[in-house]
Amino acid sequence: MKHSSIRILLALIAQYNYELNQLNVKTAFLHGDLEEEIYITQPLGFRTAEKEKLVFKLQKPFYGLKQSPRLWYKRFDKFMIGFAYTRSLYDTCVYFRKVPSGECIYLLLYVDDMLIGSTNRSSIDKLKARLSLAFEIMDLGEGKRILGMEIDKDWVKGKLSLTWKALTKGSTEV
Repeated sequence: MKHSSIRILLALIAQYNYELNQLNVKTAFLHGDLEEEIYITQPLGFRTAEKEKLVFKLQKPFYGLKQSPRLWYKRFDKFMIGFAYTRSLYDTCVYFRKVPSGECIYLLLYVDDMLIGSTNRSSIDKLKARLSLAFEIMDLGEGKRILGMEIDKDWVKGKLSLTWKALTKGSTEV
């Protein structure tokens, strides 16, 4: 994902006074589907006496397996495309869809973190409900933090501020 995609989405949020929600996918890499047979040696602590030479056949990808991020993304992408979302040509981790009322809903994915923005609250809720049926989702409510950036939205002034406290003591307004 390009950091400019985050800034563009947050600029849209500020410009059009969109609601911003944040989600986290628990154990995201376990949601992928293996495309080949993978066998591993028995991990320490799981070895059975007299069966040390046997191997395990993986049923699901796991953290540390080099294919896991790609398999998770492929599963997520198929899910989003299946619900008529369009993948951005510029950044494949950004999805958008025009809802029947004419407004747009945007979803930005960064590994297992998501930001969803729209003026249409029911569209956001519908997307969150669909996501929670397919994946184990933790709804973090209003978007407050992503990639070490703290997000502060002033609804009255229509301003959105980003702060990188861990990296610098400054902030940037969008």
